[in-house]
Amino acid sequence: MSTDDLMEIQQLLARYAVHMTRGDIDGVIAVFTPDGSYSAFGDSYGLDEFPALVAAAPKGLFLTGTPAVELSGDSATGTQPLCFVDHATHDMRIGYYNDTYLRTAEGWRLQTRAMTFIRRSGTHDSGRPHAYQRPDA
Repeated sequence: MSTDDLMEIQQLLARYAVHMTRGDIDGVIAVFTPDGSYSAFGDSYGLDEFPALVAAAPKGLFLTGTPAVELSGDSATGTQPLCFVDHATHDMRIGYYNDTYLRTAEGWRLQTRAMTFIRRSGTHDSGRPHAYQRPDA
């Protein structure tokens, strides 16, 4: 395992959290591979859907922890804890991301990011299906 690779992945994930906190959709998209996807709410979303998905999401602080990463050549997997704090109410959502990463010509990028929420009941799930509705095609 290369320390340089681990640091680059950690910085990539830090940029994701900062861009989400700032509402910078272009910055969020830039941390993904061109075929990247995000999964939550019972579905998976491609980069073309990110602007609407992020616009519909609550705004606030994306506070992430150090990821646990397993490197394997030019790909990797990882899990990163998340505590989201809503900017208006300071209500929190907690959970973790399960990720896949790919080394590209531009450096490490997220290929997939899947959110798992931790509920007060202790249940771990991918979210309520009605939390985000795709526009009618």
